[in-house]
Amino acid sequence: MQMRDMKWMDVNGVSLRYELSGNAGAPTVLLVHELGGCLDSWDETLSAFQQHFRVLRYDQRGFGQSEKVSGTLKLDDMVADIAALLDALAITSPVRVVGSALGAGIAAAFAARHPKRVSRLVIQSLVTRSNPATRPHMVARAAEVERTGMRAQAQASLDRSYPDVLRGDRSRFDTYRARWITNDPHSFAAINRMLLEMEVDPELSRIACPTLSIGCKHDSMRSPAMVEELTKMIPGARYAEADSGHFMHAQTPDLFAQMVLPFLRET
Repeated sequence: MQMRDMKWMDVNGVSLRYELSGNAGAPTVLLVHELGGCLDSWDETLSAFQQHFRVLRYDQRGFGQSEKVSGTLKLDDMVADIAALLDALAITSPVRVVGSALGAGIAAAFAARHPKRVSRLVIQSLVTRSNPATRPHMVARAAEVERTGMRAQAQASLDRSYPDVLRGDRSRFDTYRARWITNDPHSFAAINRMLLEMEVDPELSRIACPTLSIGCKHDSMRSPAMVEELTKMIPGARYAEADSGHFMHAQTPDLFAQMVLPFLRET
């Protein structure tokens, strides 16, 4: 039975927009979006997931149509938001969790801290901490976004995360760019500052569920070699490489579904 439920809910001290859709009698898959994304980032992969699962996607605090923030976000809060949302929706069985880029880092931290709540984990272009070489740039970008807004940063940011080689579907790229520009500048700066303080690497060894980790050939921000090294820290994790980029789920959604769904459906 197909169901669709998009609402807002107060959990963990914040109002989150979420959508629960798909096969009501099937196991639940939780989708965790990228930095600067929202639940709409999953639009082009959604139908593939809905065929086999009940799908929960949400706007992280500060993004999409969830409550906005300022200052510095905390990883602890981002992870606690997931647990609180699952509790509020009375989802008590272990869920399959899929995260992209920074969303993969949040998903990995959730799996490490709540091992009984995660049955399978997919992490694509895993971000666990900031790159020391780019920290000065990130500090400056956070301040500049707050001063001038998102539009002024769009070209430089998307040139890194959404390269020309992946812009063959121009409408897809234009939609992503337009949505990215609508981010709240203060919330975007806050999550950049969170990334400066993140350190998920020591938690990876505590992930106990079957895990698929994907590196992407056109990802200049998290190279396949970087992702593969992180994958080795997760007990029994599988590593795969894709002809895609940092936001694989949005840039090559069909390929993403082809690689992820067989793993999620394994028993």
